[in-house]
Amino acid sequence: MSVPDHQKDDHKIARADGSDVIGSVQSLLGTIVIAVFVITFIVQAFQIPSPSMENTLLIGDYLLVNKLCYGSGGVGDYLMPYRRIRRGDIVVFHYPVNPAQHFVKRVIGVPGDRVRLVNKQVFVNGVALKEPYAHFSRPANDLFRDDFPRLDVAPGETPEWWVLLRKLVEDGQLIVPQGHYFVMGDNRDDSYDSRYWGFVPQTNIIGRPLLIYWSVRGAEGELIAPSSVGDKLYHFAYAVTHIFQITRWNRTLRVVN
Repeated sequence: MSVPDHQKDDHKIARADGSDVIGSVQSLLGTIVIAVFVITFIVQAFQIPSPSMENTLLIGDYLLVNKLCYGSGGVGDYLMPYRRIRRGDIVVFHYPVNPAQHFVKRVIGVPGDRVRLVNKQVFVNGVALKEPYAHFSRPANDLFRDDFPRLDVAPGETPEWWVLLRKLVEDGQLIVPQGHYFVMGDNRDDSYDSRYWGFVPQTNIIGRPLLIYWSVRGAEGELIAPSSVGDKLYHFAYAVTHIFQITRWNRTLRVVN
């Protein structure tokens, strides 16, 4: 018994529609897998919530961070073109005191370096660093912050660092141990950094900022860290409807260095 031509066409259309749906699902899944892979292994988005890196990074800057820049410390590091962490690099890392938090600072001392500050000037291995990125907003009146290391107790200093600091100071200089880094914010007078809580282990370092992909004006500061789901929805809606007003266009798509 033969099937009428119009019924054959109906079957063909049904099969084609089913194939298109499967193809769309496969394409979507492939996109999701690629996105998850990229976010997990290659780049990750972060936002700047504090002024500690002014004027290099501002509150409201949204960053893409290269997670493959430095490698992971495993065997693969010898096979891939990773590079070492250098003095002057800006790095994103897990805060050693609370690894759930992410910090961004600039590397001042690498393993083996001898670090000291004299009246805000940083010396590494006896040589004054040239730091055009350093920002100062207050007079030199905080001895612990501006003349470092000091062995007296400082406000904000963690107890663990207070103990360790005394073991690593020699001739008034702090010796950076192997596998660790001494970091500071570019906003030297308003940065909670290695001076107060110690070194960053290499294993804590996530990567290096590549790009400011978006930047929000400081006047809309409440957009930066909404505290509840309702706040997030409200601020998301506000950002979408006011994107041209709140965007710092002169900072968007700026390379970080």
